[in-house]
Amino acid sequence: MGKRLTLYIIIGMVLGLIVGWAIHAGLPAGDPRLAQWTEYLKLLPDVFLKLIKMIIAPLVFATIVTGIAGMGDSAALGRIGGKALAWFITASLTSLALGLVLVNLFQPGVGAGLEPSGDLGTLETSELTLHHFILEIFPSSAIDAMANNNILQILVFSVFTGVGLTAIGEKGAIIVTVTEALADLMLQITGYVMRFAPFAVFGALASVIAAQGLGIIVTYGVLVTEFYFAMLLLWVLLFLVGAVFLRGRVITLFRYIREPLLLSFSTASSEASLPKLFEQLDRFGVPRRISGFILPLGYSFNLDGSMIYMTFASMFIAQAYGIHVPIGSQILMLLTLMVSSKGIAGVPRASLVVIAATLTQFGLPVEGIALLLGVDTFLDMGRSATNVVGNAVATAVITRSEGMLQPPLDPDADALPSPSHTASEGRRGLNIDPEQYES
Repeated sequence: MGKRLTLYIIIGMVLGLIVGWAIHAGLPAGDPRLAQWTEYLKLLPDVFLKLIKMIIAPLVFATIVTGIAGMGDSAALGRIGGKALAWFITASLTSLALGLVLVNLFQPGVGAGLEPSGDLGTLETSELTLHHFILEIFPSSAIDAMANNNILQILVFSVFTGVGLTAIGEKGAIIVTVTEALADLMLQITGYVMRFAPFAVFGALASVIAAQGLGIIVTYGVLVTEFYFAMLLLWVLLFLVGAVFLRGRVITLFRYIREPLLLSFSTASSEASLPKLFEQLDRFGVPRRISGFILPLGYSFNLDGSMIYMTFASMFIAQAYGIHVPIGSQILMLLTLMVSSKGIAGVPRASLVVIAATLTQFGLPVEGIALLLGVDTFLDMGRSATNVVGNAVATAVITRSEGMLQPPLDPDADALPSPSHTASEGRRGLNIDPEQYES
């Protein structure tokens, strides 16, 4: 199924581009049928993303609770969490700095002569404060957190639940069994939902191209090309750092995450690939009790693609308006983005919200965001895929540093390891000693 799904997704992307171009070329801009076709096509990815969101809350809760209860060691939990946060902070600073260096080197906005256009909509920046962020970490209701798919709040509640189950021992065994079954159930449902992915990919690309045409890529060609080059450098850097820990297996990691990458890229949503990323990291050899803890944390703190985009976009706007930003102010901007970006989980159009707040703080024209809106979907595709790479490499490296990386399964195999398996349990009843793979 795996190889066929990848092929079908690629076919969906190609057909989406062709159909979108045909509709855009065949219908004039003011024709109401153009808007109708765009809405009909957009229905496919909208349905798919709703199905994905249906899975996320129970999947994250079940995997974290099962993982912590199976870990049985609060010291190990703290150690893994500390390593994850250290990686996330370092990766975020590196991504922001790389974006800042390259946008100064390329200067894509210089001489652009573009005029602001488009409706910014509502960009709420007043709540983008440290006080608001800290309050948003802790759920007032676990049910509300799950209903809104607030991953960070679900993570907090799940950690408390897992640690509590460990403390009460045998009394909580039945709940652990239920969460293990729930994790397996969500994995099965993920398989069903993924069969709809090629249609969602087709609809996502066709609707964008039908509405804006292929010309939008040409119009912003310099910005798009240079931004994608910056992300390619970040990918190389991430995999090189990963190779220090994973050695030869870092090469195979890309093969295992190709489907989550395609999903995030084509739907412009990091969230769309989370269930599939869990599944593929299982196959790569990451115990679910590790990925179940690190990935949700990474989706709140380790959005490398969004980080590089924020400095790139902020300086692009300054360059487009011919405003000189001293190097000292650029460094301060980097640090501001580093802090403010950690509060964007669950905020609509999150990256644009953070950029708007930063532009206001540094006296840059907020209306410059209009320059990005026309091509934001294409930029979002790249940064969403980069977020997947950053979190996959981080999870694999931290697992390897704990000596818990297991032998891989075939990435296209139908059988999957149980999400609750431990390092000593191997795969599906196989007694495999993971230490022989850590040399």
